[in-house]
Amino acid sequence: MCGINGILHFESDRKVDFNLIKKMSNTLIHRGPDDEGIYIDGSVGLGFRRLSIIDLETGQQPIFNEDRSISCVCNGEIFNYKRLRKELESRGHQFKTNSDVEVLPHLYEEMGSEMVHRLVGQFAFAIYDKREQRLLLARDHVGIAPLFYTIFDKSLIFASEIKAILTYPEIPRKVNLTTLDQILTFPGPVSPNTMFEGIHSVPAGHLVLVENSLNKRSRDLNENSVKLKEYWDLRYPKADEIDSNQSEADCIEKIERALLKAVERRLQADVPVGFYLSGGLDSSLIASFISKIQKEKRHSFSIGFTESNIDESRYQKIMADYVGSLHHETLFDWNNISERLKQAVYHAETPLKESYDTCSIALSELVRKNQIKVVLTGEGADELFAGYVGYRFDLERQNSYSSVQDVEQMLDREIRERVWGDPDFLYERNFYEFNEIKQAIYSEEIAGSFNNFDCTRNPIIKHERITDLHPVHKRSYVDFKLRIADHLLADHGDRAAFANSVEARYPFLDIDLIDVVKTLPPQLLIQGGMEKYILKKMALKHLPDAITERKKFAFVAPGSPYLLHQKIEWIEDLLSFETIKRQGYFNPHTVENLKKIYRSDGFTLSQTFENDLLMIILTFGVFLDLFIIK
Repeated sequence: MCGINGILHFESDRKVDFNLIKKMSNTLIHRGPDDEGIYIDGSVGLGFRRLSIIDLETGQQPIFNEDRSISCVCNGEIFNYKRLRKELESRGHQFKTNSDVEVLPHLYEEMGSEMVHRLVGQFAFAIYDKREQRLLLARDHVGIAPLFYTIFDKSLIFASEIKAILTYPEIPRKVNLTTLDQILTFPGPVSPNTMFEGIHSVPAGHLVLVENSLNKRSRDLNENSVKLKEYWDLRYPKADEIDSNQSEADCIEKIERALLKAVERRLQADVPVGFYLSGGLDSSLIASFISKIQKEKRHSFSIGFTESNIDESRYQKIMADYVGSLHHETLFDWNNISERLKQAVYHAETPLKESYDTCSIALSELVRKNQIKVVLTGEGADELFAGYVGYRFDLERQNSYSSVQDVEQMLDREIRERVWGDPDFLYERNFYEFNEIKQAIYSEEIAGSFNNFDCTRNPIIKHERITDLHPVHKRSYVDFKLRIADHLLADHGDRAAFANSVEARYPFLDIDLIDVVKTLPPQLLIQGGMEKYILKKMALKHLPDAITERKKFAFVAPGSPYLLHQKIEWIEDLLSFETIKRQGYFNPHTVENLKKIYRSDGFTLSQTFENDLLMIILTFGVFLDLFIIK
């Protein structure tokens, strides 16, 4: 919906600079081109850029309670706001707008920070309580809406995107090596880490509370006044607590009811709402449910490709005809990857593991050209309904476990014990072997301090959250923590959509739907080697046969081998021996060897199972150039 930012100086007599808040807001204009708002109260300043979706006339922010003692800026949507508003009005609260966000300051009056437990939506908000001198930052349960903060210059500075924080004078711009190592090792960075040392991402399901709780006599705050707290996490039942007697029919009915409600919630808007069509199961189900809720023609959007072996236009058009949408398609040529790669890194604010973000940005550009501000999309289904091949591999390993191990396997089990708290859980790759590869990729100086930033030296998740879980639930939890918020939603979702001032909404990540899915018996999620079994069974009565009978299609865009063969000048320069040596992060000799291998005739890279190392190195170079990191 928008972009938010703000500053809280710990010294109560220090005034926030209006022009600095405005400058921060201006870096977020792509998130909110329609309007802006600024609120300054001494040592606190809030900034806001608006993408007008609900209550176009009076929904400006910051927004306040009745006596303006509580102020709020929010990026996102509160989908259950109508119900909350009725409750609050019955308790005497007075509303001045029809905005969904106006429930937040009033709900805070009633419940304080506990208010987050009543919210259904995708949001990142800041609430300032003038009486108590308290600042509350909160990010939604799943982490759809981004929110970053840092403590610097005796101040807390926050924003929807890091580039707004970087406008603060003299703020350090230093690479976080642990995050770089996470990007090489896992699907992406892992909150609270970002690529910038000292700048933190508020993890999904967390809030940040800034208050003077220790010394009420002092009006000044300090770093100890800032507390990060978890309020929600995906909690699966233990394996021996699963209700395995649920019938397939009952489970399908529960999923249908919850998904229908999730879609209905996300159609709330005072502007037209469209949807993406990829040609796959998940987006097709969203499209079908939209057509069942409202019969009016809606706009659908797809991306086609000039390479016929990966083009899904046929299935996209079948589905568009099936639901009767006003369909729009953009044709993407692989030559566009190099033209859009810098733009993708700029919006992601991180190196990228693949080039697909360039396609996502082209798709949101098509949406904006057709004057649509909101789209529904199908992300999240794979992580919740066991949609990746890893779920099947886990079950196969479980049934063929061998106690015979070599030294490398033993060492890898030690790392897995450290990272997951479970030596038998294999995620993505052999960590011990890959750590050796990473040390060969890093420059000699960086590799010499590898133990100081090696991301596998410490836990990545809270170990107790996957203890005694069924293998399917175990992988789903880890996918949820590592893949959803900081990778798929950040790179492919929120950032790619808002690059063109479009808000994406995600019905499969509805909190009530998640509550249903986590109670399903795992044997209904994957059965007979079929991933997403229950979802596919449900789809039989909602989708045409051409969609339900399709084999799973794992789309990947061309990676660095393709770009190397194009011999593009700026890419050749960024990957040159001289540039890599000057940057000092990677070993220029190793990079030269990788280039030789990637350029060789017949070389192919399976991006489903292998890291595109040169893509990470290339986009890391773009990242350094864009954000002026010495």
